[in-house]
Amino acid sequence: MYSTVKTLHSYWAYLVLIILLIAVVNAIYKRFSNKEYQATDFRIALFTLIVSHTQLLIGLVLYFVSPRLSLFSELGMGAVMKDSMNRLYLVEHPIINILAIVFITIGYSKHKKKLTSLPKFNAIAIFYSIGLVLFLSRIPWNVWLA
Repeated sequence: MYSTVKTLHSYWAYLVLIILLIAVVNAIYKRFSNKEYQATDFRIALFTLIVSHTQLLIGLVLYFVSPRLSLFSELGMGAVMKDSMNRLYLVEHPIINILAIVFITIGYSKHKKKLTSLPKFNAIAIFYSIGLVLFLSRIPWNVWLA
């Protein structure tokens, strides 16, 4: 089960990054082009929210079925924090990526409350960009691209 969930989590991450990048570029482009907010923009923002939340659920399942989780009880928190790879997988990656999804969710919620196009695109561009940067900062690149 672990390897299946890990593979799904890895491949779904590609989808999340692509859709999130599309949402950010779309919002920035339309914001600076003074375009009107349309149904397509809403769908892009919503699909990004759904895909990222799905990734969170897959990641939580992966976290709790991971053999690494037992390292907390075997080694203790101090030893986990001293090892950069264990710290990345058990602490940094989950916390930072949950924060990224929180920012995406905040951006989606804020954009829905705005009445005109410019503030809608601003909310999406700012909060989704923060989420994208946070995601990119905690991907285990050495393992993911290998």
